Amino acid sequence: MTIKSPADLSRLCIHTITTKPLDFENAVYKYASLNVSGITVWREAYSDIGPVKAGKLIKDSGLNAVSLCRGGFFPSVDKEKRRLAIADNLAALDEASDLGVPMVVLVCGADPGQSLDSSREQIRYGIEAILPKAEEFGIKLAIEPLHPVYADTRSAINTMAQANDLVDYFDSPWVGVAVDVYHVWWDQNLKKEIDRCGEGNKIFAFHICDWKVPVIDVLNDRGIMGEGIINIPQIRQWVEDSGFDGFNEVEIFSELYWKTDQDIFLNKILDAYYNHV
Repeated sequence: MTIKSPADLSRLCIHTITTKPLDFENAVYKYASLNVSGITVWREAYSDIGPVKAGKLIKDSGLNAVSLCRGGFFPSVDKEKRRLAIADNLAALDEASDLGVPMVVLVCGADPGQSLDSSREQIRYGIEAILPKAEEFGIKLAIEPLHPVYADTRSAINTMAQANDLVDYFDSPWVGVAVDVYHVWWDQNLKKEIDRCGEGNKIFAFHICDWKVPVIDVLNDRGIMGEGIINIPQIRQWVEDSGFDGFNEVEIFSELYWKTDQDIFLNKILDAYYNHV
């Protein structure tokens, strides 16, 4: 099977965290001027202007508002912290509505003070608590499995199988999966679980970057596509073969690239998108 690269930028989306040094208005302007099609907004990006103004800037720019990052972080050994997490997720849904985005990405969380099973139970409870509001607003919840290296504090959902099991539990058109190549590339069952997810049209998002060798910092040393060892075109093909036709979302956490000229960085992203996605 021949894998074709994306022919144009019509499905390219960039996360605001990727160009973290840019203020929100500048990020929107630069993405739009480069003919990028979509933007995924991180909540801190609009902290100075609020979600309503941020949403208007996106709409006026012609960009597609793809999703909001992030909700989640439900587990805690502290009951009050779990309550506050649910309140924060409900607030994220309000912000998503104000922004005009159709989806909130969930980084589900974990607490090293308890078992992974306990954290997973609290994740299930947290999603149950916010799902009625998501349904009311018509906003999808995308569960993002994170690489097992993050199982201590960032997410107890670490494989596509675990994410799919959680999606099956809810059996809701508003609950699906965000497939991030950085987190799932290593999984020997990846294609099988992508196919399983696709059977119910539950692939809600597809995030791309690369795994560098060596990785200096597993959180903030992600690479531009083609800079590492992930077979991004193959995973993209599997996702598309499973029925996904949404955006290819560039999400790069990089202390290295955040220190560089963001215009040069954006042009490198566009070049990599054509050649390594």
